[in-house]
Formats: sequence, C-alpha cells, structure tokens
Amino acid sequence: MANTLDSRADALARHSYYEASVTRPAAADPPLEGMVDADVCVIGAGYAGLSAAIECRERGLSVVVLDAHRPGWGASGRNGGQTLAGFAKDEEIERQLGTQGAHAAWAMSIAGVALVKARIARYGIDCDFTPGYMTVATKPRRVEDLRRWMEAAQSRWGHAHLSWIDGKDMPSRIASERYLAGVHDALSGHLHPLKYCLGLADAARRAGARLFAHSAVRDVVRGAKPVVKTDRGEVRCRFVIACGNATIGDVLPSEVAARIAPIASYIVATEPLGQARADALISKRPAVCDNNFLLDYFRVSADHRVLFGGRANSAGASPAALSEQIRKRMVRVFPQLADVRIAHAWGGFVDVTRNRAPDFGAIDSNYYYVQGFSGHGVALTGMAAQVLVKAISGDTASFDLFARLQHTRFPGRQTWRRPALEIGMLYHRVLDLL
Repeated sequence: MANTLDSRADALARHSYYEASVTRPAAADPPLEGMVDADVCVIGAGYAGLSAAIECRERGLSVVVLDAHRPGWGASGRNGGQTLAGFAKDEEIERQLGTQGAHAAWAMSIAGVALVKARIARYGIDCDFTPGYMTVATKPRRVEDLRRWMEAAQSRWGHAHLSWIDGKDMPSRIASERYLAGVHDALSGHLHPLKYCLGLADAARRAGARLFAHSAVRDVVRGAKPVVKTDRGEVRCRFVIACGNATIGDVLPSEVAARIAPIASYIVATEPLGQARADALISKRPAVCDNNFLLDYFRVSADHRVLFGGRANSAGASPAALSEQIRKRMVRVFPQLADVRIAHAWGGFVDVTRNRAPDFGAIDSNYYYVQGFSGHGVALTGMAAQVLVKAISGDTASFDLFARLQHTRFPGRQTWRRPALEIGMLYHRVLDLL
C-alpha cells in the first residue's frame, strides 16, 4: 500500500506549479545512517512535522525529523494554499464536544491562522500570503446552508471576522454569474504552500533540528525508550510524533491507520494572465471555495495565474487525464478564460476521516500522532504540533480536548476501501447536482 501510494503521489506532482516556482536548497538533507539519539523523533517533514520540530527546539528538546522523501513532498507541498480558521465539518466538532468545547476548538483554529502569520514574519518566509477567503453558494439550498453556518460561527464558535455577501453584490466580488451568495472571512487567506513548507524546514534547521530525507520509517519499536528504524539507521528517543498522514504507510497500528483514507485532489494553473486581467476576476484576490460536498476552489497567484482545483477521487488518476475536466469547470465559472492555456496540472492525496474531524491521539504515553486534517491542514497542522509538544512537556489540556473526538474506521480492508469511497463520492456528486 505505502509504496504504491508513494509512486502514485510522485507521478501526480510531476508537473506541479509549486515545484516549478521554487528553488530547493542545494545542500539537501542527508539520509539517516547509523544510530542517533534525540529527545523526540518526528516522522514526516510536512507542516505538522516541521512545526513539531520548531516547537521542540523552543522548549529545549533535541529533535530528529525523518521523511521518506524530502520536506514538502506530500500534501504540504501540493495543496490549494487556503489558510483557514475552522474545520472541514464544524457541526461534527460541536456535536461531539458540545458548544463550549467547539468554541475552544475554534479558538485554537483561529490561533492556528495567527501562528502561520507569526511564523512567516518571524522567519522571513516569502510565501505570497494574501489575506481573505470567500465561501460561496451555487444553489438556493446551499445559500441557506451557508447562512446557518455563518450564524453558528459568529454566535457559538467565536469567529468575529465574517461578513455576508448578497447575491446582487457577488458580481462585484467575483466576475462570474455562478454564485448566489457568499461569506467573506477577513482573518483567513492563502499562500504558496511549498514556499511556506520549505521556510518551516529552514527555520527548523536553523533552530537545531536534524532533518533526514529519503529515510522512510520501517518500524517503531515501542517501549520506555522507543526506537524508530529506517533502512540504514535508527533513532533512539524518549518520544515519537507521527505526522505522515496520507502517505505514512504502515507505521501506525492498523486500527489507527484505518481511520483515514487518502483522497486524490487535483489543481491546474493557467499561464500568467497579466495583472489587469487577473485583478478583474476576483476583487482583492481572496481565495474562493464553494460549499458543495465535492467542491471547487480557486485563487489568483502572485504571478497572476488562476489556480483552480477540485475533482476529488480515491483512485489517483493522472492530472493529465483530469486537467481538461478541471479546465471545463474553470471555464464554467469564468467563461472569459476560454482562450487561456493550462500550464501546469498536478495532484496529491488528502487524508480524510469519515467524520472529517481531525484525529489527534496517543498510541502509548510516549507515542503520539496527528492525522485527518481533511483539507484544513495549512493552519491546523501548526496548532496540532503545538498541542502535541505541549502534551509531551506535561501540559495535556488542549490535547485532551481534541482526543475526545471519536473516530470510526473506514469499512473493509485496504483493497475494499477504495471502491467503498468511490460509491460514497458518487452519492455526494448526485446530491451536489440536486
């Protein structure tokens, strides 16, 4: 499973706009060889793992980060870039935690957005952060859903940065006839996800974390002094934090791994449009996402391209096979882009839980994991790392809140999980059409 998924993910990123628009450091992180000691071993060099490394170093803990590939190879280097407060399914958070618990969780998610901004400023990360995020509705019943969500976010969950946009005002915000209403979130925003991830990696290195690339974890020997094993090395440590999410493979126990499923999502980037044409599409350039279950999301990049994403599935079809479908969806939103060429098409796997709530947990008292960000990982991963490192330092209050969230396995074994997911997504595609 892990090797197959890794090879598919590698192919999905082959024509990534993000990879084409960054320069990775010349001195790459070496593979782990031999035995090393650390207070904490972190598995995964994406947002969560690198944030955990930074948090460890701020508390004086020595830390080693292992990645099967290199920093930002997985979802942290491929995603839509939306940096959002809240969760993929806020009602589920409130159902399980109650209004008070949901308010506390939301406060942490808002702090997660602030943490991203603070780290960009503190470490001088040039990642094109742009403020503003709009959720939009395409159907009358979705308008009512959106209004109910906004009222709950303001009155029960403490999000004070939202404003309603009536249908008559939508054309002045987005140059499209598709949307009937929207909510603007002034706190959230969007960024270049790979630039941000590489900036975190640089910050972790400068803080004294040791990063090892091309060092896939093959086994975690649990106990009072865990040992994390790769093909050519071992890390002896006091604590393990697993942050590999959709591509972590067989590291976590099967009962934990079965709580998430890897869902492939795809993005295209147009050729540069020029500033005037790009500005005319979305006023002030917030990121935009509709509130359908199988959604479209889009934004304008710093170099004046449209980045348009969606078309989720569990099979991992090639971006080339799906790029024309996504282009048609883009032109349905913006008919004025019918003449525009697609310059890049890529994809990656999002780790999704059945209830779309994040899954933070402890396998042992010294072995923690985070997974299941369900598309809200840019901001929430930093806060998740902070929560876990506080827990291993003795402050478990925030961890205990999220650990109260209950999760169920996806049905069937791995070989049956994908057909079940495809059936479920087909069901929601039908609902989105109604």
